Amino acid sequence: MQKNRSPWAWIPTLYLAEGLPYVAVMTISVILYKRMGISNTDIALYTSWLYLPWVIKPFWSPFVDLLKTKRWWIVSMQLLIGAGFGGIAFTIPVDFFFQATLAFFWLLAFSSATHDIAADGFYMLALNTNDQAKFVGIRSTFYRIATIVGQGFLIMLAGVLESATGMEPLKINVDVSPEYANVSTLFDAPQELVPQAGDLHFVTNAQTVRMGIGGINQDSAKLFLKGIERLNREHGFVAEASDVSQKASVKQTWWSAHVAQPLGAWIQRNFGEKREADELNPLAGNMAVVAVWLSRCPDPEKQIVLNTTLNRGDKSIALVHGERLTFHATNWDKPAYLVFQSDPKLTGTTTAEFKGLSGNIPFAWSVTFLVLAGLFIVFSFYHRVFLPVPDSDMPSSQLTTASVWRDFSDTFVSFFKKPGIGAAIFFMLTFRFSEAQALKLITPFLLDSRDVGGLGLTTGQVGFVYGTVGILALTIGGIIGGITASRGGLKKWLWPMTLSVLVPTAVFVYLSFTQTGNMWIINTLVFIEQFGYGFGFTAYMLYLMYFSEGKQKTAHYAICTGFMALGMMLPGMFAGWMQEMLGYNHFFIWVMICSIVPIIAVSLLKIYPAYGKAVEK
Repeated sequence: MQKNRSPWAWIPTLYLAEGLPYVAVMTISVILYKRMGISNTDIALYTSWLYLPWVIKPFWSPFVDLLKTKRWWIVSMQLLIGAGFGGIAFTIPVDFFFQATLAFFWLLAFSSATHDIAADGFYMLALNTNDQAKFVGIRSTFYRIATIVGQGFLIMLAGVLESATGMEPLKINVDVSPEYANVSTLFDAPQELVPQAGDLHFVTNAQTVRMGIGGINQDSAKLFLKGIERLNREHGFVAEASDVSQKASVKQTWWSAHVAQPLGAWIQRNFGEKREADELNPLAGNMAVVAVWLSRCPDPEKQIVLNTTLNRGDKSIALVHGERLTFHATNWDKPAYLVFQSDPKLTGTTTAEFKGLSGNIPFAWSVTFLVLAGLFIVFSFYHRVFLPVPDSDMPSSQLTTASVWRDFSDTFVSFFKKPGIGAAIFFMLTFRFSEAQALKLITPFLLDSRDVGGLGLTTGQVGFVYGTVGILALTIGGIIGGITASRGGLKKWLWPMTLSVLVPTAVFVYLSFTQTGNMWIINTLVFIEQFGYGFGFTAYMLYLMYFSEGKQKTAHYAICTGFMALGMMLPGMFAGWMQEMLGYNHFFIWVMICSIVPIIAVSLLKIYPAYGKAVEK
C-alpha cells in the first residue's frame, strides 16, 4: 500500500462522502417525510434535532485523535454510514417507519459528524501546508457538488421511480400573462362524476390554467383558501387540521421592557431610515383552482396518494394547497382541489409545469437510500485502497481509562494554552461578524417590495440570482482562492482575502439606495459579491488549519469549527432586529461599519510567513 498518493485520487471522493450524509440528514429527510405524509409540525420538530451531533462534535473529537488512526475512522464511518442508509431503506415500508427511520438518521448524523472530524484531520496530516492551501478550494467544491447531487440527482431518482411505479403522471401547466383576465375565486365544482372505461387514471377539469398578473384582496384570498382546505378535509383528501395550535399570549420580559424596546426606539429615532410611508400593497397573488378525481373506483383496500410538485418553470408560480391528496374507494367520485397562486410582483409572461405522481412512494425512496448505501460501501473500500498512509496518522499508545480521560481534558487545556489563543478566538468569532448579519437579510431584501426598501424580485428571480449565478461565482472564487494561497502562503494573502470578503458587501449598499430592477446589474453585483466571498473565505479556513497545527490537530480543528459556527449564530440572532430599526439602506451601511471588527481581528494575528506557501525545489 502506498504511503503517498496524488491528492486528486482521494480528496474529491472524500469530500463527496463528507457532504452527502449531511445533505441526507438535513434536507433529504425532510422531503422523504413530506412525501410519506408526516405533518409539517413533526417534520420541523424531529429533523431539527438531527443537527445536534454537528453542534456537539468537539466534545468527542479528542477520542478520534486518541483511538485508532484517522484513516481507520474514515473507512469505518463510511461503512457505518452505508449501514445507516441501508437501515433507512429497509424500514421505510414498515408501519412504524417514522420512528425507525429517525433512529437510523440519528445513527447517520453521529457517524457523519465523526467522519467529518476524521476527514478534516486526515486532510491536514496527509498534505503539507502548501498542498493544504492549494486543495482547500477543491475540497469545498466537491462538498458543494455533494450538496447538488443530494438535493438534485437523488431527489430526481426518487421522482423517476415514483413515475415508473404508479399511474400516468398528472401534468398541469400554469400560464401567467398580462393578456389573460384575472381568475375569479368563484369556480364551478364538477358534477355527477361517473366511472370511465380503461385503466385507472386521474382526470382533471383543466390541464392548462391561465391567470392574469392582477392580484386579489389578501383577506379574500385567505378566506377562499380556507374554504378549499375545508372541502378537501371533508372528503378525506387531506388529514384533519389540528385544533391544538393556539397563539400564546406574548408576555413582556424585563429584557424587552428595559433594554430591547428603549434601545430599539433610540436607534430608530437617531439612525433609522426616513422613508415616506407608502401604502402597502393590499393585494395577494392571483389564484386558480384545478379539480382532480379518479376515473373509476379503486380496489377497496387500496389508497392512492397524489403528490404534486413543481416539475419545471418559474418558481414564482406556487402550489399553495393540495401537494398531497389521498384517494380511496369512498372519495374517488368527488373532486379534490389544487390551488395555484402567482407572485404578486410578476409583471410579465411566465409559465410553470406541475407534475403529480402516484407511484409506490415507499419503494421509490427505499431504492434511493439503497443506492446511497451501496455508494458508501464503495467509498469505504475505495478509500481503504486509495487513501495515503501518512506516518503522522497514529493513535495514542498505552491507553487506559484514566489516560483517555486525562488526554481528553488535556486536549481542551492544550487548545486554550496555545500561543495567541485570545487573538485566535476573537478572529474565529468575529471574522464573519458583518457577513453573518448580511447573510440573514439578503434574501428578504431581494424579495421585499420596493415601498419597504427591497428590490421586489420574484421568488424565481431570487432562485436564479443565488441558486445559479451565486453558486457559480462562489465555486470559482473558492478554487482560485486555494490556488492563489498555495503560491504565496496564508500570511501574504490574508489581507487581500479579508478585504475580498468585506468590501464586496458594499454592493448591497448600492442596491438598497438605487433599488434597480435591472437584472443584469443585480446578477453582476451578486456575482462579484459571491466571488469575493468564495475567494476570501479560503483565508479563514486556512487559518483554522494553521491554528490547529500540533499533536492534536484533529480535535483542535473541530473546536475551531465550533467557534466558527458560534460566530455565525450570534450576529445572525440580532440582524433582523437591527434591520427593522434601521431600514435596508442604513442596515447595509451598518454592516459595512461592522467590517471594522474583523479588520481589527486580522490585525492581531501572528502567522508564520511560510505557512501554506509552496516550497522551492
